[in-house]
Amino acid sequence: MAQVKCENVSLAYDGMKIVSDLNFEVNKGDYLCIVGENGSGKSTLVKTLLGLKTPADGSISFGDGLTQDEIGYRPQQTSAQKDFPASVLEVVLSGCLNKLGKKPFFGKSSKQLAEKNIERLGISNLKKRCYRELSGGQQQRVLLARALCATEKLLLLDEPTAGLDPKVTMDFYALISELNKSGITIIMVSHDINAAVEYSSHILHMSHKPLFFGTTEDYVKSPIGKAFIGGDE
Repeated sequence: MAQVKCENVSLAYDGMKIVSDLNFEVNKGDYLCIVGENGSGKSTLVKTLLGLKTPADGSISFGDGLTQDEIGYRPQQTSAQKDFPASVLEVVLSGCLNKLGKKPFFGKSSKQLAEKNIERLGISNLKKRCYRELSGGQQQRVLLARALCATEKLLLLDEPTAGLDPKVTMDFYALISELNKSGITIIMVSHDINAAVEYSSHILHMSHKPLFFGTTEDYVKSPIGKAFIGGDE
């Protein structure tokens, strides 16, 4: 069974239907990039996958041992979030909140998990630093470590490279690729079509009606893929 399956879904924003007949599935180990023009419903789909919105029609189901609260989410950053006055360790540790249950405090296992993911992302030297003092690339690694505290199964990334310089962006894509190769499923919303084609296994190209869902190999051969990659957005 697919980890995530979207069947005949319609999405609405402010009471108006913006996407209809959306069908796709994500299996364990996939790397799905969601692309499309602004206003095509990508952010609304992300909120629906997280359970923050309900589909206007159709259904989204989870399987293969994945539950909705096990999705590791890396949202778009706002200016206020970039200026968050907490230590790196505190930010990463907050990713364990969904594991607390009725416990009021982080226990030993949560702290060990946070330390493990800080080391995994190569930011052990930053863990006592204030988050708002970090560079954009360092903040992205902190947020990714936070998301990993919530899951070992699926990461949902909403335009994670927005505002990063080209070198940091390429390093970040390489990091995500390594996490995918380690067995973590990736769903990423991106405006970077070239990186999507280079790294992803599947593409979902959204519009008011889905324009494409399938393998990246098939996407680059499709009319919409050729048009989009050529910059005709």
